[in-house]
Amino acid sequence: MEIDILEQDDNPLLHRTEVSFEITHEDVSPSRLSVRDSLAAQLDKNSDEVVVHSLDTKFGMRKTVGYAKVYDSAESAIDVEQEYMLDRNKISAESEEGANAAEAEGEE
Repeated sequence: MEIDILEQDDNPLLHRTEVSFEITHEDVSPSRLSVRDSLAAQLDKNSDEVVVHSLDTKFGMRKTVGYAKVYDSAESAIDVEQEYMLDRNKISAESEEGANAAEAEGEE
């Protein structure tokens, strides 16, 4: 799977970058989570900071066009995004609370 970023727009008010991209894939259309992980790796971000909104594959084509929002932190994503979109991308407030608790314990 190869991801080409077509457009990036910064949105400093919401602490995110909005990304349009195109994926070239060999077999089946990639899953939302695999696209999220690959896009996060390409942009040097954590997976919880990337929310994939749409993936569109035309019938018979091996290209998928998508749109994602890349946040500065997972907390920003949880604060701004709607619940159903967080569920689709497997981002939860509980995982963020657990990460914050682990950081707090390490600082003491």
